[in-house]
Amino acid sequence: MVYIQSWQEYQEAAEDLYKKSPNTTRYCVKWKSSEGKLVLKITDNVSCIKFKTYSSIFLNRFEALNLSLMEKMQNKRVTEAPAPEATKAEPSSSANPAPAAPVVPTPSATTSGGVTKKKKPKKKK
Repeated sequence: MVYIQSWQEYQEAAEDLYKKSPNTTRYCVKWKSSEGKLVLKITDNVSCIKFKTYSSIFLNRFEALNLSLMEKMQNKRVTEAPAPEATKAEPSSSANPAPAAPVVPTPSATTSGGVTKKKKPKKKK
């Protein structure tokens, strides 16, 4: 197992390792909150590459690496949400406009999965 000190080197090595053998590559993340330590490990049963840090600066970089590896593992690219100007409906001359996407309701922040809790009655003195 090799610990790589530079983040840029680790990210490139991890992506290259995944490109080399996508079917056998495994990616592991370990976080020890008591020590504030983050350890990333990627292996393909032949080589193993690790990165260890105690700095919170690497969290954004870690999220970017996760996103990049997930895109490769799913074989698709994540698309950004279009700008508000691009989503405005413009009048068109076509007779059959595109159907609107169905609206899916999301649970509110006050409920947990649509389950509401009953309030306990107050005791009288």
